[in-house]
Amino acid sequence: MSQSCPISLQRIDSHLVRIIALQVITIALLLLWSGSLFFAFILLFDFLVRSLELKHLSPFAKVGKFIIHHLNIKPQLCDEAPKRFALYLGLGIIGFFTLLFVFGFSKIATLLVGILLLCASLEAAFDYCIGCKIYHYIQIIWGRK
Repeated sequence: MSQSCPISLQRIDSHLVRIIALQVITIALLLLWSGSLFFAFILLFDFLVRSLELKHLSPFAKVGKFIIHHLNIKPQLCDEAPKRFALYLGLGIIGFFTLLFVFGFSKIATLLVGILLLCASLEAAFDYCIGCKIYHYIQIIWGRK
């Protein structure tokens, strides 16, 4: 189950992904603390523009690139496909959260934000991507690996 061989030809800087995960944690905690949909819409917008490959519109990507540039952090490239899959999962989670919250299912919605926080925390702290692991197992099941 080594993930050292490429899954896709596209590469992404894992440092940028981890900095974005820190921002997701911050906004998700503000969302839980305040209960304001404003923070859900920030997350939803950012996940959406990144999933549509409009990274130039992503506030999280802009902040991450600014930090990387000014701290002169060298890129650490990894396969983009699993990270993109994880991004889609995050978009689904925050999308479902927003719908559930709007329709009054706040306890289930809070659970979804908890899942998002867990995934983002593991990414930010340990470079451990749950979505990437799921992606990898799907590839095994489909016989692509």
